[in-house]
Amino acid sequence: MKLKAIIVEDEETSRNILKNYLSKYCPNVTLLGEAANVDEALLLIKKHALDLVFLDVEMPYGNAFDLLDKVGDRQFETVFVTAYDHYAIDALNAHASYYLLKPIDIDKLIDAVAYVAEIKEKENALQKSVLKPVLNHVQGKITIPQQNGFEVLEISNILYCQADDNYTNIFLNDKKKLVSKTLKYFEEALSENGFARVHKSYLVNVNAIVEYRKGKGGSVLLSNGKEVMVSPSKKKDLLAFFG
Repeated sequence: MKLKAIIVEDEETSRNILKNYLSKYCPNVTLLGEAANVDEALLLIKKHALDLVFLDVEMPYGNAFDLLDKVGDRQFETVFVTAYDHYAIDALNAHASYYLLKPIDIDKLIDAVAYVAEIKEKENALQKSVLKPVLNHVQGKITIPQQNGFEVLEISNILYCQADDNYTNIFLNDKKKLVSKTLKYFEEALSENGFARVHKSYLVNVNAIVEYRKGKGGSVLLSNGKEVMVSPSKKKDLLAFFG
C-alpha cells in the first residue's frame, strides 16, 4: 500500500538520511514534505491527507508531543525517530505506532513502514465494508468466583472487561460485576471466544463492536455506546478479527 508521509526533524542531516533510506528501502512511501519545527509541521499536516508522520521528539520551539496536542484528533500514524530511548513511554501514551532510535536500523525502519501499511490497509478495508467480525456468534459460559461459590455467565452477554488493579470489572448487557481476578486471567480464559485485548486496561467482545474509529490512536464503539481506545500495539491484532 502507498503511504503519504512527511518528515518532522530539525536536523537537515538526519532528514536527508531518513529520506535516502525511505527512497531506497521503502518505495511505497511517498514523501509530501518535510518540516524542521512544530509550526512548519502543522502547516503540512493541515495541507495534506497523510497516512504517516516520521516525528523527531526534540525540536526548536516545542517538541513532538506539543505538535500532537495541537493537531488533536488525527487520521495518520506516527513513527517516532529519536536519539533518546527515555521518550518511549511518552511515545506510547501519544499513540505512536513505532519507535525508532537513531542511528536508524534499516530493518526496523522497514518493519515500521510495513506495520503502518498493514494498519492502513485494514482500516481502508473496514471503511468499504459492513463491520462484521469473522466470528459471527459466540457460545459458551464462564464461571466467576463468589464468596459462597461461583456464578455462571453467558459469554455472549459480556461486552467488555476493564482492569482495576488486581480486580476486573465485567460489563454485561444490563449490569456490571467486580471479580477478584486480573484482566490477564480473563484474556486467557476468553481467548478462544472472540475477545480482543485492545488496551492494557480493556478486553472487548469483538461481537459487541459496532464501529471502528481511526481517530487519534484508534477506538471502537460498543453496542452499549461505550467507546474504548485502542493501543497502537494492539490495533493490528484487533483488525485481524475483521478479515
